[in-house]
Amino acid sequence: MKKGILFDLDGTLWDSSKEVALSWEEALEKHFDIEKIITAEMIQGVMGKSMYEIADILFSEFELKQRLEMLSYCCKKENEYIRSHGGTLVDGLEETLQTLKNSGYHLYIVSNSQSGYIEAFMEYHKLEEYFEDFECFGRTGREKGRNIRLVVERNQLEQAVYVGDVQGDYYAAVQAEIPFIHARAGYGTIQEEVPYITGLSQLPEVVEKIFEAESK
Repeated sequence: MKKGILFDLDGTLWDSSKEVALSWEEALEKHFDIEKIITAEMIQGVMGKSMYEIADILFSEFELKQRLEMLSYCCKKENEYIRSHGGTLVDGLEETLQTLKNSGYHLYIVSNSQSGYIEAFMEYHKLEEYFEDFECFGRTGREKGRNIRLVVERNQLEQAVYVGDVQGDYYAAVQAEIPFIHARAGYGTIQEEVPYITGLSQLPEVVEKIFEAESK
């Protein structure tokens, strides 16, 4: 039976909020001649939302057309910055990914990010070997639940689980009709009672229990 674990990226596998904030401030000032404070906390507050929602929240004082232009350019510069600076990985990430892979699980990433962001994460931290496929809002224009289902079907997974850190991740897993695990060390809380981990090293045990329960 082919079993897959699909991961959210921001707040679940790493924290790039500091790097994103720096790249956005620089992009706005140099390209648009706009001095606007962008903090890591502001970026964390919109992690997990679609790119259009982020533009509406962070650039609300500008007209829609300019919001989207600013967002598009900031995301382009963000990818470049991330590719050369990386971010802060969750403790024990590579060791846990290796353990999961050795246990026969197939690993994937589904994020609401722009195209190129997941690739920058994997390239800088040299993690390409662990992930067989990935999908994002920037490539498909689809909401996260549909992208999760797309990856599940594309890779012909017979069992799958989604690991994320915010309420929107839970809703996406429900929409995709797969179980959800809350990464509590991330950016958000979950209103519902769901399986959770407080550290990534706990994931293999929790995943095994979920798949065993589903098989009964």
